[in-house]
Amino acid sequence: MATLQDFKNNVKPNWCPGCGDYAVQMALQKAAVQLGMKPYELALVCGIGCSGRLSGYIYAYGMHTTHGRALPFAQGLKIANPELNVIACGGDGDGMAIGMGHTFHAIRRNINLTYVLMDNHVYGLTKGQTSPRSDLGFKTKTTPTGNIETPVSTLEMALAAGVTFLAQGFSPQLQELTDLIVAAVKHPGFSLVNVFSPCVTFNKVNTYEWFKDKLVDVKDIAEYDNSDKGAVLNQVLEHEGLLTGLLHQNLKKPSYEELSGLSKNNQMQSVKKLAPEVFDKLVKNFY
Repeated sequence: MATLQDFKNNVKPNWCPGCGDYAVQMALQKAAVQLGMKPYELALVCGIGCSGRLSGYIYAYGMHTTHGRALPFAQGLKIANPELNVIACGGDGDGMAIGMGHTFHAIRRNINLTYVLMDNHVYGLTKGQTSPRSDLGFKTKTTPTGNIETPVSTLEMALAAGVTFLAQGFSPQLQELTDLIVAAVKHPGFSLVNVFSPCVTFNKVNTYEWFKDKLVDVKDIAEYDNSDKGAVLNQVLEHEGLLTGLLHQNLKKPSYEELSGLSKNNQMQSVKKLAPEVFDKLVKNFY
């Protein structure tokens, strides 16, 4: 059985000290171990931004794709090789901006993969600009007098698209986040795990303390029913999206693979394997 060490490599993350993404990386590694995966059974597909670096920091198959396009790559990978555990990763400036259309339609298709979305309410890699998740009045280099655009609600959008698994975590709550990712991967269909992952350098408003003061765990809400989509939406609206836990799960909707029959047809089995000497020759071109 694989251990946590098996999912580590010798690449040192270059995130800022205190970045929430460190904990997301650890949660992904711990989840892979809990699920009994081996490194060759996991594929991480990432977009652009600080969060996009994750594919290079975990020892598994990794793809670093173009801005906002992690999900099209991830869906293609899962359809071609349904035996792989495919996890897409991105940030709010990736999946809720240029990638919004892909996010919506990936949810609607319900392909059996997981999307971990790291939400820091700002563009961090490009040194602090307003993102679609930035709050009204938020001041950045692109909005020096304050943001005047209403922020996108990731949770409301996902519910409107018909998401069958929706969870939200907070990066320092490592065990809960790990458990949510484990549950997401086990879910038979598309699963979205939104993670509040604070940017300590370019967002001095939505800090760790800010989230700690405002977040409400759905376990603490009396008679919370995550199978009732309408009731879940009402709770999301009432708490302005500041909830953590497994928010919604629908086990009745069949996955894309079930409806299409693709789960019974592994495209990779028909691919002719390269002879070792040919593979070595090709790989040598890159080092």
